[in-house]
Amino acid sequence: MENFEILDQPEILSFLFYPRRDDINIPDDESMMSLAFPVEPGISISCMFYISSKDDPNVLFFHGNGELASEYMDIGATFNRIGINLFVADYRGYGGSGGQPSISNMIKDTGPIYAGFKQTLSERGFHGNRFIMGRSLGSLSAIELAGSYGDEFKGLIIESGFCDITDLIRQIGIPIDPQNSTGDKGCSCGLDRVRQISIPALIIHGENDSIVPREEGEKIYVNIGSKDKKMVVIPDADHNTIFFVGMGQYLHELQDFINTNK
Repeated sequence: MENFEILDQPEILSFLFYPRRDDINIPDDESMMSLAFPVEPGISISCMFYISSKDDPNVLFFHGNGELASEYMDIGATFNRIGINLFVADYRGYGGSGGQPSISNMIKDTGPIYAGFKQTLSERGFHGNRFIMGRSLGSLSAIELAGSYGDEFKGLIIESGFCDITDLIRQIGIPIDPQNSTGDKGCSCGLDRVRQISIPALIIHGENDSIVPREEGEKIYVNIGSKDKKMVVIPDADHNTIFFVGMGQYLHELQDFINTNK
């Protein structure tokens, strides 16, 4: 695992994270369930599971920095309509999760979240294959899991993502020292993980993304170790409009990727 702790600086964390508490009432409905998984003593991460069928493929999804798992009801229902179960995880300080978000904790928490995801599928009789997906900030979590547990997933999907977080941090004028104060190796911030990934990969990016430039998605596509990989650019889409502006193309590419690799 990369040494992400060197990036846990207040000015960086305030740029990357926008934690919000959960103010949405979750209906008592068989099509969704609310869950929480412990990541360390006294701290759990809240998750939402949007359910289509126990036989359908299951996507473990890490959302963007200003979003909540409970806000994915409409998108979850859309995924369900094309035969995909969507399991959305929050971060520390988001939704019903405890603690405060940091880059190192976000990466560290991927293991316990994945363990909880697998346990939920097993205990509740979900038989479909597993996929990992990350949007925007969540691409770091998805890449970490795909690099660590790639043989347990059928594919990786990245939406509006990046693999080298230092590029984005430098854009806001915060200098990044590639080495820490002791002179040890610092953080390559995802590139090493991307190069280790060999499972099929689908990269989706908005043509006019003004927050995470399209070049960041292209960097993932170029560097990822997968032989089976595809880059899809949604015309006229920005960072936060990509799903709704290009919904038809987005869902077609997603469904085709999952059906091909399930």
